[in-house]
Amino acid sequence: MSPLVIILLLLAGLSEAIGRLLPLLTRRPRTSRPQLIPLLLIGAVVEGAVFALWPLTAWTIAELTLSAPLSGVAPFTWTPGLVVPLLLSAVLAFPLLGPLLHLLLLVAVGASLVAPLAAGTGLGWWAAAGCVAVAGLGLGTTVEVVRRLVVRISAATGVREQVT
Repeated sequence: MSPLVIILLLLAGLSEAIGRLLPLLTRRPRTSRPQLIPLLLIGAVVEGAVFALWPLTAWTIAELTLSAPLSGVAPFTWTPGLVVPLLLSAVLAFPLLGPLLHLLLLVAVGASLVAPLAAGTGLGWWAAAGCVAVAGLGLGTTVEVVRRLVVRISAATGVREQVT
């Protein structure tokens, strides 16, 4: 992956993290800045890593569906042309604008991944679209589960510290 792609993925992750933290800030206006900056940076890295893993995960799922393994073919990764719509979708689709718009933009970005995956693996367009969709849903669900666990654990830890 080129440095430009890594920077674009981190910016997309930062944008997504900002979009996730804005509702928190509106519900809790007394959140301190020293707490906010580490949350923002950690969220940017996590979201950027999830975005970076999306094509690789789709490629792996596509390999599992093929009867013969792909030999000598490198898995496709993000290119600047593929990342820019992702960055724009993250910027434009803050959760405050609505989850439906966010979902539609992520579907559009996922659709842009289908053609390179189909060309690289020899799968049909619909099979490649299924691989991209399963990868996106799997990664998104995993991150959401981990996010909710962290919130529950930190809430439980915060309550215990106040009681003792």
